[in-house]
Amino acid sequence: MRRYLLNRLWQSAVTLLLATIVVFLGVRALPGDPALAFAGEERDPASLAAIREKLGLDDSLVVQYGKFLLGCLQGDLGRSTRTRIPVTEMIGSALPVTIELAVLALAVAIVLGGIAGVVAAVRRGRPSEWVANALALLGLSVPNFWLGLIAILYLAVGLGWFPASGFVPLLDDPIDNLHHLVLPAVVLGAALAAVVMRQTRSSMLESLGADYIRTARAKGVAPRSIVMSHALRNSLVVVVTIVGLQLGTLISGAVVTERIFGLPGFGKMTVDAVFQRDYPVIQGVVLVTATAYVLINFLVDLTYSLIDPRIRVTGAVA
Repeated sequence: MRRYLLNRLWQSAVTLLLATIVVFLGVRALPGDPALAFAGEERDPASLAAIREKLGLDDSLVVQYGKFLLGCLQGDLGRSTRTRIPVTEMIGSALPVTIELAVLALAVAIVLGGIAGVVAAVRRGRPSEWVANALALLGLSVPNFWLGLIAILYLAVGLGWFPASGFVPLLDDPIDNLHHLVLPAVVLGAALAAVVMRQTRSSMLESLGADYIRTARAKGVAPRSIVMSHALRNSLVVVVTIVGLQLGTLISGAVVTERIFGLPGFGKMTVDAVFQRDYPVIQGVVLVTATAYVLINFLVDLTYSLIDPRIRVTGAVA
């Protein structure tokens, strides 16, 4: 177990190192000059030269990357070139909003997609399966920005059930916080619910056709126990993998949803940083997202053996 953990930690560290290189070079491949964006109307050569020297833009890429990597190791992602606020402080204020939204969207996806997938597998060939497949196809086909606008138009503005925009911190008012996030979470989790439904259905059908299920039925095991204790549990390995990967996608993909609903999360901060050529903020956002992906994948690997005892940490099946 210790050897496996050390191996996975080493792989995660190498992945994060490569991520820092990709982030650093990718940000600098963006069109435009951050010095011009920072200077505003003061674009005389002397002002631009002073800004470039202050931001370290005149250094070679190797020197700039070395400073960036050293700062990352020290927990310092630099300061915003626009506001001069530390990037870690900006991310610390925006990240909890995005994480809360992503977790709620994931809960919506697991509940709706999981139930629909189990029903579609157990009642295969019946109208309930057709309805579940139709809803899954709809969830995969409808863009979340369009779904968000429709939800605001009818559920927020038309019926007044939910706020159209805004955010209330969780510690200030938990009920009002949930009231503001329910609609964005449903919009963001709709596509993931469709993915979870299809993966759950596929894994459940494979499990229900296995020999041990036929043996359990022959022994007279209750149908509910067969579905929940045998088929569903053995189907969770694939589902957990999908959910783990999609959680990272939700964190990075919440940009559009946050912009539509006016949430002060990663979305607004990322879009503003891109338009303003704010290199440190862009680097920090992408690096945090990459770290989330690596950490989630690491945790998903460790949970495999808890879900299915046949799977050992070596990756072999007993």
